[in-house]
Amino acid sequence: MADLHLAVDRAAGGIAGQIARELREAVRQGRLPAGGRLPASRELARDLGLSRGVVVEAYEQLVAEGFLTSRVGVGTTVAPAAGRPVAEPGRDPVTPARHPHHERRSTSPDLGSFPRERWLASTRRTLATLPADALDYGDPGGLPELRKELAAYLGRVRAADAVPDNLVIVGGVAQGLSLTVQALAGRLPQDRAGHDLSWFVDRTANPPPPSGRIRLAVEDPASLRQLPLLRAAGADLVAVPVDGEGVDVEALAATGARAVLLTPAHQYPTGVVLSPRRRAGLIEWAARTGAVILEDDYDAEFRFDRDPVGCLQGLAPGRVVLAGSVSKSLAPGLRLGWVVAPPGIAEVVRQARAAFDLGSPVLEQHTLADFIATGAYDRHLRRMRREYRARRDALVRALAEHLPEITVRGVSAGLHLFAELPGGWDEPSAARTAQSCGLAAEPVGPMRHAAGPPALIMGFARLPVHHADRVIRAFADGLRS
Repeated sequence: MADLHLAVDRAAGGIAGQIARELREAVRQGRLPAGGRLPASRELARDLGLSRGVVVEAYEQLVAEGFLTSRVGVGTTVAPAAGRPVAEPGRDPVTPARHPHHERRSTSPDLGSFPRERWLASTRRTLATLPADALDYGDPGGLPELRKELAAYLGRVRAADAVPDNLVIVGGVAQGLSLTVQALAGRLPQDRAGHDLSWFVDRTANPPPPSGRIRLAVEDPASLRQLPLLRAAGADLVAVPVDGEGVDVEALAATGARAVLLTPAHQYPTGVVLSPRRRAGLIEWAARTGAVILEDDYDAEFRFDRDPVGCLQGLAPGRVVLAGSVSKSLAPGLRLGWVVAPPGIAEVVRQARAAFDLGSPVLEQHTLADFIATGAYDRHLRRMRREYRARRDALVRALAEHLPEITVRGVSAGLHLFAELPGGWDEPSAARTAQSCGLAAEPVGPMRHAAGPPALIMGFARLPVHHADRVIRAFADGLRS
């Protein structure tokens, strides 16, 4: 059992939060190794001269965050994936490099709800029935079985105009967007017919760019994580403002961009749904200029207070590239996504996969195809919609009670909400305070091209309903202290 040195400032208040922070850092720094057992809450409370309830609250917070595990008869221990492993005799412990972009994100799903049993059943069924030859290199554009299931699913759920031949399996939305931008910028191998990649652009309405670059409009604000990837793929980025109806189409037209990347179903980060008027204007702009719309459908499966909104691709399949994945619906670690594109772009992306990495893992593709075909995917999504809605409602209620000065927006869908802070609040400080209380929160300021009011993105997918009130109460206390 570990003997702990914890620094607690009683005059500062928020004792449970202080204990949680100290223990969290001890785990991160390796002072508390994976599997290490913590003192019983009663013993630690006695050592610190505090009430047991304060220690219990700190332990519960870290259990909810995944740093600790607690079982009757075993006690409280450091979670296997949280701490550094104990070194074996005669061997130095391995210290993995930590990267900020691997930390918890506000749009991350609840990985503890991954449907292990049903996924295992699909895997077993696949292994029991799959012929040996099927484990050889597959089609680099994706297995026909999976493309067929996904095309039917996207047509049924997202109103997409998808056929298996125009659907390419990729390693997530990031790879799909990167390959598409490279295709439009003329950086990928020629298509099967031997055409230059600029064939897709109407040369009379929108002349092709210098070789290897394309002018790409992005929403303002937009995800910071995508921008370096897009630039590396050959995009010269230009920001277009987003308002209460979505992207400003008139401002977009003024940029001279040959393509635009959008999140129309649930704009990231504001949560705005693209209005019907703007949707029509976008399609008209693309048809008039010969431009391409890249549609990032990152969390469209989760809708709560509104009717489903079909994807843009279904309105203009010849001008829109739809990119999606199972990263939010199942788990990002599966690295399974898709691109639905006009035939020429789909073929170029498929050939790029053949040239660069030979395609996605075969067994996982067969498993996902079975998972969709048997209805397990639909059942999982129905269950998670109910759970995420309950978690969202609990977070919104807690904010309304403890921080009524914060305005909440963008809650009708997705896994995050947009919290507008009162003028004068320090956005980075508020984000750090939220994170220290166990909230998956990010400041919006760095995502803006033009200045805007302070705001935070708050994820609720990993915040259990019974913890929401306590976490927001601690957040409010931290802000006011």
